[in-house]
Amino acid sequence: MQSPVRDRPALLSAIVPFLNESSVIDMLFEHLLRALTALGMPYEIVCVDNGSRDDSLGRLLAWRETNHRIKVITLSRYFGKEAALTAGLDRATGQAVILMDPDLQDPPELIGTFVEKWLEGFDVVYATRRSSGIETRVRRRANALFYKLFNFVSEIPIPADTGDFRLLDQRIVTILRSMPERARFLRALSTWVGFRSTAVMFDRPARSTGESKSTSLFLWGYALEAIMSSSTRPLRVWTYVGTVISALALTAAAVLVLRTVIFGRVVPGFASTMVTILFLSGFQLISIGVVAEYVGRIYREVQGRPLYVVDRAYGFEPEIERERQA
Repeated sequence: MQSPVRDRPALLSAIVPFLNESSVIDMLFEHLLRALTALGMPYEIVCVDNGSRDDSLGRLLAWRETNHRIKVITLSRYFGKEAALTAGLDRATGQAVILMDPDLQDPPELIGTFVEKWLEGFDVVYATRRSSGIETRVRRRANALFYKLFNFVSEIPIPADTGDFRLLDQRIVTILRSMPERARFLRALSTWVGFRSTAVMFDRPARSTGESKSTSLFLWGYALEAIMSSSTRPLRVWTYVGTVISALALTAAAVLVLRTVIFGRVVPGFASTMVTILFLSGFQLISIGVVAEYVGRIYREVQGRPLYVVDRAYGFEPEIERERQA
């Protein structure tokens, strides 16, 4: 059953996390404010300063002085992108919420198309890249490999070549707020919720200024966190691997016994024995490491610490702020 066509929203919220992005802030707001104003509907921009060490906060507050629809949250330190987006989701008041990066690789001009799809009745509208805007061939291949690997191990696959740039209906946001887990991958969580979704294709431009904060080591850790927070299949894989190796070992043992009984040969092979032992030991250590990754995540969940800590918030009602921090 299709969702009914919606009326124009009372408020549209755009959530943008910042980490040392002072060089791009002016260009971002020029494009973003133009795109939101063209829609002819009320809006708010929720900016989350995620522990920036440059002048990002100062520039955000300067823009807020010129437009009080811009609201600013400063976190006490860097908590990660997912935590920053969650902080914005917790305080967004729009009937439709846009998640986007500040580097203009998520073009604000696409927001109008998002809203059109949302008004047609779609609850999730996500941007899918025809071209990635990634500079190196290695990064492009690594990006494609991540989606293939994630969708292979995950119970709920996510659309390939799709980042955080998307529109979420208010009821999706309400469900995301109710999810208590600390290990969050919002692309997967918004897909897990379900409801009607659609893609908007676009060519992702190159980064306008500055450098990406995502090093290869960071992306590796981010991919690992995303996969293990969304699926238990990596644990199951080692059950299958262990079963196959055990079956091969039993077959080899049976062959050796038969050769000894029939031919009376004692099979020499100190080197082959050591190789086999080291091979199996490596598998055991890897499987223990996978289990340890999940145990570590369980430990963090049991600790019950908040996902993020707010230092200051500018532009939010005090009573609402106190209620949400309680």
